Amino acid sequence: MNAQPNLDRPPVSTLTRDTPHFAGTPIDQAWQTRRRRQWVLIGIGVVLALVAIVWAATSFKDSAAPVAAGVAPTNDSLPLVSVMTPVAASVTSTINFTGAIHARHDMPIGVEGEGSRITALFVEAGDTVRRGQLMARLDQSVTLPQVNRLAASLEEARAQAALSLAEYGRARGVEAAGALSKEEIERRRAASVTDEARVKVAAAQLAEAQARLERTEIRAPSEGIVLTRNAEVGQTASPASDPLFRLARGGEVEMRAQVAEQDMPKLRIGQAATAYLTGVADSFQGEVRLLGAVIDPETRLGEIRISLPSDPRLRPGAFARGRAVIGQTHSPVLPQTAVMSDSRGTYVYVVNAEGRVERRNVVAGDTSVRGIVVTSGLTGSERVVSTAGGFLRAGEQVNVAAPESEAASGAPQP
Repeated sequence: MNAQPNLDRPPVSTLTRDTPHFAGTPIDQAWQTRRRRQWVLIGIGVVLALVAIVWAATSFKDSAAPVAAGVAPTNDSLPLVSVMTPVAASVTSTINFTGAIHARHDMPIGVEGEGSRITALFVEAGDTVRRGQLMARLDQSVTLPQVNRLAASLEEARAQAALSLAEYGRARGVEAAGALSKEEIERRRAASVTDEARVKVAAAQLAEAQARLERTEIRAPSEGIVLTRNAEVGQTASPASDPLFRLARGGEVEMRAQVAEQDMPKLRIGQAATAYLTGVADSFQGEVRLLGAVIDPETRLGEIRISLPSDPRLRPGAFARGRAVIGQTHSPVLPQTAVMSDSRGTYVYVVNAEGRVERRNVVAGDTSVRGIVVTSGLTGSERVVSTAGGFLRAGEQVNVAAPESEAASGAPQP
């Protein structure tokens, strides 16, 4: 038999808390459990909101207390800064530049005329040579016999010319007696003139051959120091090949460097300059010999040349640093930590009489071992923040730290 439905209880979907037979049912128990969870969550949210409100109010009170109207900040809450008074000092203004050592007169020495094979070398790189000294010799197996042959031809022509001249002299001696006809006398004169001309031709040919022979001997065109030697015995040398030697005429050297465009007007010819080499403790004193007439439009640099004394350590090609003194000035000097810059320019922070920070725009000049030279913007009586100025802002009130001498003695802070 099928069970009969309980007609005394209403359907579950229509049950409410006011419906009879609802209390104690599973639906009633689930409903009560859900209500308790909702109230617990609401209570937790209220507590968290109250905690957040209290924390925000406390933080705002602490941060706004120093700047609140009518509330004076305490010394403990103010930033502690160190200040210094910039004192004008004697500063040497210099211009620094870099470059390399060069021979003042770099002379390439190669082959003139026809090329030939090198048969002997007489100098090495670094040797000091005098003017006309033999440096190398080329093959003379062809030119030397030619010179000897032409020298013999010249002697033969001179002998024939002397004989013709003597015959012409004797003909003129008997001309008055009528022993020789005028035609014979004229023939002998013409023969004498022709033989004399042949002497000149032979002499010119010999001189040409001797010149070719001299070109087979490479000699120093001037006294100086041999910088490089690219020649080897057995090598075929020609005018189209690279120079066999490079000679520093007179052994003079100089430094060639590049100087910034704004520094070029401060330099002058004859101005003292000093060069420094890497790895050499000594400095080399020189003077400005030449200033470039143009400025490179791409690099905005100009050329400067410093004449230097002859020294074995000054080798052409060596890297060098240079410095030229342009004057003495009296300007305030600040440590690099005190000078800052941004999009508006270079500035420092000074502490005024009220203990507040002020921005002071300055113009920075040269840099020395003692710090940055300030050319304008300071009078020398300000209290300049020496460190940590980047953490301050204009108008902020600060507490000035006492100098070390006063702090050690227990003196009060200013």
